Amino acid sequence: MMVTRRNSICFVFAAILMWLGPGLITLPVAQVILTGDKIKAIKRHGPWPPVFEEDPSNRVSGSALAVEFGRKLFLDPSLSRDGDVACVTCHLPEKGWSDGQETSKGISQLDRNSQSLYNVRNNRWYGLDGRTDSLWAHSIGPMLDEREMGTSPEAIASALAQDAEYSRMYEQVYGEPPDVSDPQAVMVNAAKAIAAFQETIVSWRTPFDDFRDALANGDMEAAGTYPQDAQRGARIFFGKGNCSLCHSGPMFTNGEFADAGMGYFVRPGEVDTGRHGGIEKLRASPFNLSGKFNDNPEQASDWATRQVALHPKTFGEFKIPPLRELTQTAPYMHDGSLATLEDVVRHYSEIDEERLHADGENILRPLKLSEQEIADLVAFLESLSSF
Repeated sequence: MMVTRRNSICFVFAAILMWLGPGLITLPVAQVILTGDKIKAIKRHGPWPPVFEEDPSNRVSGSALAVEFGRKLFLDPSLSRDGDVACVTCHLPEKGWSDGQETSKGISQLDRNSQSLYNVRNNRWYGLDGRTDSLWAHSIGPMLDEREMGTSPEAIASALAQDAEYSRMYEQVYGEPPDVSDPQAVMVNAAKAIAAFQETIVSWRTPFDDFRDALANGDMEAAGTYPQDAQRGARIFFGKGNCSLCHSGPMFTNGEFADAGMGYFVRPGEVDTGRHGGIEKLRASPFNLSGKFNDNPEQASDWATRQVALHPKTFGEFKIPPLRELTQTAPYMHDGSLATLEDVVRHYSEIDEERLHADGENILRPLKLSEQEIADLVAFLESLSSF
């Protein structure tokens, strides 16, 4: 038998092990370095995925026919004014259902970063400013926005009525063909079908979910396989970073809004008012859950809409994003100004308190993380993605 140089090295190494004796050379043992309150907090961020619940304000939520109809509408640019912009233009599956740009572009350039559609069915408010209170109502916004799709209820109703396949699918879902004499209702129904499709966009399980479930089941051996740097990052996230105060629960968000110390100006002399403007739009919308298009007869789902208050502190606040599948959805923040997760962590490590509202909650402080802590926190955030 030919003895190669590689085999020789292996033989020598084996001989050294035999000479040292058993137990003198050991490999690192996987272990859980988190304890007590940190483990309790981790358990509250699952399980995943959540159980599907139909949207009571949308009568076709969960309908397979509506999902297929909505999928076709989502992909179709012909419904836009110029025939070249569709929902998928700004929400690409290969980009984590966002678009990979700092700010999106429809018919013209927009001012905000495209939000991922992963797990969008679980939101309370929709849009970075929370201008809508249902997924179907939020699907209407891009249709009517002159900078996005630039269409109208009349154009949508006409397009669905004149297209034989769309007319057939609409009737299958709603029991009657599109009525061009009531274009607003037809547009709302189209948006509800699109919402039914978007409800199916759910992210996969992640390394964090396996870690969380192992801890919940008391399987410390399995939990110990979760990387040590991610565990150290979790210790920061659930500890001195206090990140879980806003990024709570299985979605890693409390669903509300905050001032993260980012700039407000979109161009000289023009400010993005954030949540403040969103509340104004929500209240004025004929499509909010207090209106006639809510399919819930008791309109019980509009309780949050009735309670929301316009307050000076909401100026410049933006939605606290969910953190699942972050590795797919760069760049980050409402204006897409932070290119990487490391940039995001550094922002919070060095945050300028002068840029935060004086009358706000004032919960943000510079974390002053070391380079190792920054790397560890990034490793933890990366573990919230499935690939």
